[in-house]
Amino acid sequence: MKNVAVLVMLVLITFSMGVAGNQIAKPVAAVSANEVQTELETEPETEPETTGEVVTVVTEKETEKAEPIDEFISKMSIEEKVGQLFIVTPEAVMLNEKEQEDGAPVTVASGDMLARMAKYHIGGVIMFASNITDPEQITLLNSSIKNKSSIVPFICVDEEGGFISRIANNDAFDVPKYESMRDVGGSKDTESAKQVGVDIGTYLKEYGFNLNLAPVSDLDLGNAAIGSRAYSDNPTLTENMVKSEIEGFHSVGVMCCAKHFPGHGGATGDTHDGLADVEKNWDELLKNDLVPFKGAIDANIDMIMVGHLLTSQITNDGLPASLSKQMITDKLRGELGYNGVVITDSFAMGAITNNYTSVEAAVGALKAGADIVLMPKSLDEAYAAVLDAVESGEISEAQINTHLKRVLTLKEKYGLVEFE
Repeated sequence: MKNVAVLVMLVLITFSMGVAGNQIAKPVAAVSANEVQTELETEPETEPETTGEVVTVVTEKETEKAEPIDEFISKMSIEEKVGQLFIVTPEAVMLNEKEQEDGAPVTVASGDMLARMAKYHIGGVIMFASNITDPEQITLLNSSIKNKSSIVPFICVDEEGGFISRIANNDAFDVPKYESMRDVGGSKDTESAKQVGVDIGTYLKEYGFNLNLAPVSDLDLGNAAIGSRAYSDNPTLTENMVKSEIEGFHSVGVMCCAKHFPGHGGATGDTHDGLADVEKNWDELLKNDLVPFKGAIDANIDMIMVGHLLTSQITNDGLPASLSKQMITDKLRGELGYNGVVITDSFAMGAITNNYTSVEAAVGALKAGADIVLMPKSLDEAYAAVLDAVESGEISEAQINTHLKRVLTLKEKYGLVEFE
């Protein structure tokens, strides 16, 4: 080490002399490895000091990690994915079409029913008055269905207040009752509409329901199928009442659904019996019938139900809105900016059964942009048809994943599924 020190001193002295003579010092070639090799060989060779951390170069593409929901979906079979896009009656799961017409209503969750629900991976069940006898019975039925499902289904009902109320109109239930939404709308008090959501949502949750197919967001414009189910013929008043009712449902943790887009109140005919036509152009709807739906979107509505309504002054496909890509994808999503779950009105209604097969309706609705098919006349046929459409490429699996992502995002929001 002494020799090394001496060499360093010589270098410094030489450099100093060069600077003193106003000359740039030249490298000292004599100080070479040969002169210090012997000394260096006596010193152990050491590795550069490190922090112990492994530094990895990551490309931009590698940093784009899949979201938990995408990973969850990637592990699902196509059969599981498709099943989540259906909401059906308990009878549809249990019985074929003829048996449904002739058989007794389902009021108990039998092993056969639960097994068939698992087979189809059903996304939701809708209860009617015939499925509901008393508080204990419906609570048990709903809990049995939820407890036997890997992804909790939507358990829903039409509980609008007024004459479409499966529970409030059953004398076995001691719950708040409303004469009609027209009555509530007549008060012009939005707090009353909020209380409707709170009251109905509270008892629905108590009995095991997590989704109510309400509020009716149509205008009361003379169509007998809507009438007193609507708040008013005034677009702004109806909008405010609908937004307040949604707030009421959400305050008690129950999902809700605005119906029947793009507005059944002024349509000709009743979609329970056959197709009805709105007979207004888009600008007219924007100023009237669509005002409550835009308000519902602003209020973070969980679902929008699309009716079996022809829109001959708007579209040129000749299809009801529930099967029309122009109405669902272009108008509802594109122009109104709605990104949530779209559900069809019941496909057991005359507007569909009189004009389309279960196969045509189910495949057509998903291709048009609907996320959930409600009550196909034949679950067996509709479910198989969607699987066949995916296999043939008529519907891509990517499109199924898009529908499913909306459905599962909503379910995760309300605690019906976990992704991690």
